[in-house]
Amino acid sequence: MYYLSREFIFDAAHRIVDYQGKCEKLHGHTYRLNVTVTGKLGDNGMVVDFAIIKEVVSEIIISKLDHCYLNDLFKNPTTEIVAHWIYMTLLPVFKKYGCTVHEVSLSEGINNTVTFRGDDNERHTE
Repeated sequence: MYYLSREFIFDAAHRIVDYQGKCEKLHGHTYRLNVTVTGKLGDNGMVVDFAIIKEVVSEIIISKLDHCYLNDLFKNPTTEIVAHWIYMTLLPVFKKYGCTVHEVSLSEGINNTVTFRGDDNERHTE
């Protein structure tokens, strides 16, 4: 099995709901998103073209999140919730290309990263 990853950068603002501390106030981050897909090698010597990964993630995820107020999209936009949404949003799309999303890692700034890997049921039922 092969694992292909591509990194993306976007900026967004949010505030954490039902939280007491600095993050309850409006603030922004530069996020680093790493999407890893997995699959078998095709007859063309590729699992999926890196250009397709770039196009899919850019159009479906980055275009919605970059320079937005995440609270407009999520009730409580923690990094965990956003990472899970990214994973679940990409899962059915990459299946059309014969691969699946293995994991999504979302870094909030340079020190904090959340990684979400769906279980086998999620990967096979979407």
